[in-house]
Amino acid sequence: MSRFVSVEELFAGRHFDKEIVVLCVRWYLSFKRSYQDLVSMMSERGISLAHTTILRWVQHYTPEFEKRWQRYARPVGGSWRMDETYIKVRCEWVYLYRAVDKAGKAVDFFLSRERDTNAAKAFLRKAMKGQRVPAKVTLDAYAASHRAVADLNDSGELPKRVVVRSSKYLNNLIEQDHRRIKQRLRPMLGLKSFETADIVISGIELADKIKKGQFKIGKLGGSRAMPQEIWQAALAA
Repeated sequence: MSRFVSVEELFAGRHFDKEIVVLCVRWYLSFKRSYQDLVSMMSERGISLAHTTILRWVQHYTPEFEKRWQRYARPVGGSWRMDETYIKVRCEWVYLYRAVDKAGKAVDFFLSRERDTNAAKAFLRKAMKGQRVPAKVTLDAYAASHRAVADLNDSGELPKRVVVRSSKYLNNLIEQDHRRIKQRLRPMLGLKSFETADIVISGIELADKIKKGQFKIGKLGGSRAMPQEIWQAALAA
């Protein structure tokens, strides 16, 4: 595992205190707020910021938060609901593959320019790399997803013991979860690049996992700690 830089190194050269940086990044990823909303909110607190400054903070620190929080991740359940939805990036539709377990805990996501078998396989590979191999995978009726599972079965990447089901009823859970992610994306008024969208979505997913209790936060202050304290502790730990 690569060495995590210290908090001092991470915030070296910043003109604002690290608490302000963490607060803006956390609010942006956690709530339905645009960069301009945050500029106004910070202005009321006597802090003058440009929206591009917050944008740069989100792009720079979101991957750092994700890496550090991953050390405290709890494993998800073995029954996955997988589905894809679509979002707009730079005026073009792209596809967001996601999965949750039967309790609604987020498994993983994958952003793709295509909606096809290769994209579905890429998502499953990414999800299985970050989690243990599922016991069950529930899909919708889209043929490409079923072909992806069959191909991974044939290659041995997905054990044949994994039960594959097709059920729109069981996939209601992931479809509802999509809505929450898309509602959070709506105030952003358009993501400007594929790379930017990938980072922002990873941060939204992270904030959502924290709310769902998918991390062991005992070493970060426990359940009584305030969210800001927990996020700062995750960087420093």
